[in-house]
Amino acid sequence: MRYYLTFLLIITLVFFSSCRKDFSANLSTGNLQFSKDTVYLDTVFTNIGSSTYNLKVYNKSNKTISIPSVQLGKGENSLYRLNVDGTSGKTFENIEILANDSLYIFIETTIDYTLVTNPIYTDAIIFDTGVNLQDVKLITLVKDAHFLYPSKDLNGLVETININTDSNGEEISVRGFYLNENTTFTNVKPYVIYGYCAIPENKTLTIEAGANIHFHSNSGLIVNKNATLIINGELNNEVLIEGDRLENKFSDIPGQWGTIWLRAGSKNHNINYAIIKNASAGIIVDSIGSNSAPTLTIKNTQIYNSSNFGILARETNIKGENLVINNSGQSSLACIIGGTYNFTHSTFVNFWNNSLRQYPSVLINNFFTYTENNTQIIETRNLNAANFTNCIIDGNNNIELVIDKVEGANFNYYFKNNLLKFNDLNNSYTDIIEYNFEDTNYYLDNILNGNSNFKSPIDNDLIIGGDSDANEKANTQGTLQVPTDILGILRNVPADIGAYQHIDF
Repeated sequence: MRYYLTFLLIITLVFFSSCRKDFSANLSTGNLQFSKDTVYLDTVFTNIGSSTYNLKVYNKSNKTISIPSVQLGKGENSLYRLNVDGTSGKTFENIEILANDSLYIFIETTIDYTLVTNPIYTDAIIFDTGVNLQDVKLITLVKDAHFLYPSKDLNGLVETININTDSNGEEISVRGFYLNENTTFTNVKPYVIYGYCAIPENKTLTIEAGANIHFHSNSGLIVNKNATLIINGELNNEVLIEGDRLENKFSDIPGQWGTIWLRAGSKNHNINYAIIKNASAGIIVDSIGSNSAPTLTIKNTQIYNSSNFGILARETNIKGENLVINNSGQSSLACIIGGTYNFTHSTFVNFWNNSLRQYPSVLINNFFTYTENNTQIIETRNLNAANFTNCIIDGNNNIELVIDKVEGANFNYYFKNNLLKFNDLNNSYTDIIEYNFEDTNYYLDNILNGNSNFKSPIDNDLIIGGDSDANEKANTQGTLQVPTDILGILRNVPADIGAYQHIDF
């Protein structure tokens, strides 16, 4: 009997002690606290859903509270959507928060630009009413845009474009569409492109200064044989080419879209004052063109955050001035399978830190390989020229320049007045003649392993400072060819190596 009474007493104590005050909810008194007083949902394109944002609501009292109502200020007419305690909607009642606990509210929006009078769309989350009313404001900037995408037929099949054939003669296609006519992208509204936008033979796409081009994932631009791409950006009015996610957290994420692919036989491309970022490969150039006339002339252009290559050039002809490339998963500049390349006052660096990188900032070779009957075949092509004058080649690896020669074809290269990162710690390249930096037939007045003194290379801020070893070391003839830097600053004589004149940080 004594044990029975003892057991009954313990059960009674446990029961009453479990009836804590926080299981008896008190009405909110307007003392909620929030993780932020305004939720900015960044910029969205018309009719494209935003990312999901969150707001944390705190009950810092010692009692469970009940909020009589949580709702959007514009009610059911609001263009925002909420999820409160796992339930979606726009109006909620009797929401409880335990003592010294918190509650997540998730927020999304999709806005039709034609239905709003102000591109800055606002609302608020209202907690309670009357004297206990509290609110958190919601703000979104919505942009109108031109939307370009593949068509669908009556059976729902999406339009595709042929890009190649496989070993069995079958066509290889990607989702995309043709522009069909000579086309101009203006700066009036952004362009949002789904799939690959293709420029057909003998047609030209011209992009005006200040235009913004946004590619969806697995999308990009293809320029076919005898077609041309012209990008006419201007100083302080560059053409911006990036992905279609406008939230801040996506601003520097590599690989959000495909590439600009200048295919074999395309011609007379000219890119000036463009910013190309967050692609899988910024530009691929496959055109087999003239040894004397550039297939691509690219000036005053920045290419950042490519998950593979900044520029992948295959047996082509490129002229580059004031070109800046950084943060590439493989090489920032790959000039392979021969070709003709002339770069002046450019900055080719690679401070990629998203994964292990095997390739250097700049890769040059004159061959390609393939397998036939289980045998690897190596074929060579002429490297007519690989001339680098007044350029910086740097990065976070010890070796940032690789010159990979196979006998059997021409191999012409010349480096003059460059700052080169080539720190051969293990003497692995000592006996390779292509790396004899004292041979004036190939190298002249270069600086090995000097301090570039970039302002913030991780953030793609590649202006050099007053302590840079590149200062006043440029070749004068090259400077006369490119008299202003990428920011429009007149170069001194002697000028600084690279795309930027130095500043004092």
